[in-house]
Amino acid sequence: MRGLAVLMLLAGASLPALAQTEVGDPASGLRLATTWCASCHQVTPGGAGPSGDAAPSFRSIARMPSTTSMSLRVFLQTPHPNMPDFHLSREELDDVVAYLISLQR
Repeated sequence: MRGLAVLMLLAGASLPALAQTEVGDPASGLRLATTWCASCHQVTPGGAGPSGDAAPSFRSIARMPSTTSMSLRVFLQTPHPNMPDFHLSREELDDVVAYLISLQR
């Protein structure tokens, strides 16, 4: 019984290490978004935005209940008729997703 209790304690202690951590650099994601996305989206909260309002702000995207790291990755890798296809590298995708997720806080 004691061995089982120790095993359970050790397993429980390692659970945080097994939790998936976010990858990507939000600061790099902001730079990419400012370069590529700011002509259609308001990229920073309270920042300058496009002349029209056809595209949602990054903050409103981040705050949608359906927005997760996974949903953003799927969306950004799927061609959309109203959005240019930037062919993001894995690192660029990670960075843009990390920036968008940072706006949830």
